[in-house]
Amino acid sequence: KAATRTISVGDELRLDELIEWLIARGFERVTAVELPGEFCIHGGILDIFPASEPDAIRIELFGDEIESIRSFNVESQRRLEDLKSISLTATTPTGSLASGAASAPRSNAMKDAAARSGAPDAPSPVFVGPTESLIDSLPPTTIVVLNDLQQSISEGRMYLQRLSSPVGLYSVDATMARLTEFPSVTIDALGADSYETSCHLSIEPIERLSGSRRDALVELSELLGPDDQILLCCHNEGEHERLHELIKETDTAHNTALASRIRLTTGRLRRGFRLIDHALIVISDNELFSRAATRATTRKKRTDSRAIDTFLDLRDGDLVVHVAHGIAKYRGMAKVENSGQQEEHMLLEFRDSVIVYVPVSLIHLVQKYIGPAKTSPELTKYGGTSWLKKKDQVAEAVSDMATDMLKLQAERASRPGLQCPPDTHLQQEFDKAFPFTETIDQVSAIADLKQDMEQPKPMDRLICGDVGFGKTEVAMRAVFKAVDSGRQVAVLVPTTVLAEQHFRTFSQRMAEFPVTVEMLSRFRTAAEQNRIIARLKEGAIDVVIGTHRLVSKDIQFKNLGLLVIDEEQKFGVKVKERLKHLRAEVDVLTLTATPIPRTLHMSLLGIRDISSLTTPPRDRVPIETRVGRFDESLVRSAIIRELNRGGQVYFVHNRVHDIEQIAQRLKRIVPEASLTIAHGQMHEDDLEAAMIEFVNGKADILLATTIIESGLDIPNANTMFIHQADIYGLADLHQLRGRVGRDRHRAYCYLLLEDGRTVTTKATRRLKAIEEYSELGAGFRIAMRDLEIRGAGNILGTEQSGNIAAVGYELYCQLLENSVRTLKKQPLRYQRHCKIELPVSNFIPDKYIAEQKLKIEVYRRLSQANSLEQLSELEEELRDRFGPIPTAARRMLQLRELNLRALGWKIENIHLETGYAVCRYRDAKLIRMLSHLHKGHLRVVDAHDAYWPLAAEETDGPAVLDELIAALSAAQPPVPEA
Repeated sequence: KAATRTISVGDELRLDELIEWLIARGFERVTAVELPGEFCIHGGILDIFPASEPDAIRIELFGDEIESIRSFNVESQRRLEDLKSISLTATTPTGSLASGAASAPRSNAMKDAAARSGAPDAPSPVFVGPTESLIDSLPPTTIVVLNDLQQSISEGRMYLQRLSSPVGLYSVDATMARLTEFPSVTIDALGADSYETSCHLSIEPIERLSGSRRDALVELSELLGPDDQILLCCHNEGEHERLHELIKETDTAHNTALASRIRLTTGRLRRGFRLIDHALIVISDNELFSRAATRATTRKKRTDSRAIDTFLDLRDGDLVVHVAHGIAKYRGMAKVENSGQQEEHMLLEFRDSVIVYVPVSLIHLVQKYIGPAKTSPELTKYGGTSWLKKKDQVAEAVSDMATDMLKLQAERASRPGLQCPPDTHLQQEFDKAFPFTETIDQVSAIADLKQDMEQPKPMDRLICGDVGFGKTEVAMRAVFKAVDSGRQVAVLVPTTVLAEQHFRTFSQRMAEFPVTVEMLSRFRTAAEQNRIIARLKEGAIDVVIGTHRLVSKDIQFKNLGLLVIDEEQKFGVKVKERLKHLRAEVDVLTLTATPIPRTLHMSLLGIRDISSLTTPPRDRVPIETRVGRFDESLVRSAIIRELNRGGQVYFVHNRVHDIEQIAQRLKRIVPEASLTIAHGQMHEDDLEAAMIEFVNGKADILLATTIIESGLDIPNANTMFIHQADIYGLADLHQLRGRVGRDRHRAYCYLLLEDGRTVTTKATRRLKAIEEYSELGAGFRIAMRDLEIRGAGNILGTEQSGNIAAVGYELYCQLLENSVRTLKKQPLRYQRHCKIELPVSNFIPDKYIAEQKLKIEVYRRLSQANSLEQLSELEEELRDRFGPIPTAARRMLQLRELNLRALGWKIENIHLETGYAVCRYRDAKLIRMLSHLHKGHLRVVDAHDAYWPLAAEETDGPAVLDELIAALSAAQPPVPEA
């Protein structure tokens, strides 16, 4: 079909013709491929990410012939596997459906279903024109399964009728007619019609079980007829083992014979059934224990992704920090020739329009300035002393803070804690009952906190992670371990709504186990509260979830062992003071949805126990995000689509004074939808009532301010509108959007702009970035950067925000890390550089990499390559991404190799003097060892310099470079230095 094109190794291919074909079919040309639907070209190499493929594809041409096709990982840019051919499928509609639909033969089931729903038999596309449906991309051998066909047809017609202007959509009949071209299976619950090909199955649903771990298998045995057998589907191997043991225990305790009648298998089953004719019951472990159904997860190979580098988003005029000279503006790149050595330089503008040229070999000294929101620092005077003074002041403040944190840690370590025993069999069962596959970060965090709890000192661990990354499950493992050790647990949350949500989640997760969960909040009557308080004192409640009421002095626990605090920064001063006292007595686990940067995490190693969840769940479906004007038909269409699938809608409008007008407008657009309003100026009781109404599914639309930004977790709400989206920052948009996309359904987020309102260039850039969201995309990187700065403030305290603003975030983290290392008497970490002055041109030619952003990426990564292995990997990646490496770029790699080898021998300067290469060294013992290896050819003349007589001509820079690399490669230094 025109929408699909297959290309194979050995094919002739005109690149210009393929580019036209791709653009016409919705592909976007970019500088580097990150998302499906994108492509880029570097010389004779085409990178493309077809929407139909799990990974991006790299096609290498030799002239007009396809030499190789291979998949690659967009994060690491590394080759995955070689392919013989690839099919490229259009990302936008291209063909016409209307032409062949009318004459298509129809199956008996389809004809009868259409007749019963009272529709005309002739297909009639709603939109006739150059368009194509998903059906046109299906291979002819595709088997179509039609489930409850009559209802599907009726729902399709109702959906079209609800749309005010269904332009661009096919009619139900046109779609059904087209489907008859494929072999099909129709599933009908009523079984009203019989055909020669019909097959009747005697199936009935399984009765709902209580869900109790202790009683579920006994209940199941009572459902069995005399000859019934059971096929029990377990969602993973751990659950398979757990149920095998549980069946044996049940048979022993209740004198049942389940082991002989139950066959266990590993697989996915959404809903169980009884096959009457075959005396067979098929049931899933989730149904057996009344757990929510889980989605299948796909395992992907983990690849080492590159760290988020905001430096790569540099634009002309952006603020940067030169570690030695201060804050400046980035003013682009320029090639400079000096003594026959041509090298690319970064231009920095300091105060009074002073321009400084920084060679790319020193690009590691330049950082993008990142500070707290709305900070705009002054440019530094180049060559002045103010920058050094400022750095010293920040270093002193950071050292004081690190000292205080270390003191706190030492005090905590000296106090006796509530030591938990190693995991029991029951704890292992609880862990295995988790219905999803843990991410690598979750596994690591769980191991860390369990190790903490088994130590004879109080735990105080912070779990950081973006919305939906699995913090609650990590916390529940700690909660269960504490309860299993005979302790009580208090879970402290900032809002009553969140208390209600956590209560539901904890109750459901622990329903199969002997754990009593309660909630203490204003939703409980006075009598209920008194009863809960009394039971806490008696020790009859294992886990209590509540707001700040939990830390009131009248609340007494019989044996409190663990305190879980959700979003501590949202509590007031009094609550925080009370928490300080509790921290001294029990294990504390703090959760925050504001992520912290890896750099800060590493800087705090050894003085603060932190676990970061940075890996999204494996089955996370990206949120479909669109930017557009406030179009009433679009708003109605999107809301109706969500309601049709039984979902709910958020509508965010952040101005209280006219929120009622927006409510009236929405009621006019979708009169059939129920709506509730929530904003911060409402009375607390009214606000909570509105939130609970939406949480309980009694309202279709929640019209709210950004009060919903954090805390709400409603899997049923999967469509969001953000009104006047141009006024929000990227981090705010990212957190708001994180409220949807938490269920198996595809989630949608619409960023709405008002008609007639002018949008600034910066706002347009923000909206474009968030629209192109992906875990890999630039929008995500920027949003995360903004969020991480907030996270840094939450952890370090607001007083440190001024210090971050003074020197920039990256330098602040370096100063903090070195302060910690000094206090712990560890060697300081900083990047050394050997200054090399040779007549060698080294740069990336424009013909090899044209885009400046990609060039900067390569220069940056080259300067950060701290081992020969990293350098070799970068060289291999350049060949793979951009083709054979040109001479100037190859010299650049060789200079970095010489730099690394020189640093290994503690040589810090290499320059030429009349037939000699002069090596300035820092370690006399090492340089004498090197001289001995070369039988005295390297002459050590004084306490600083050693001379290497050159065999090559001094003016022949490349030959000198090769000679020096060979000289320093004669042996590895005892302790290589990077």
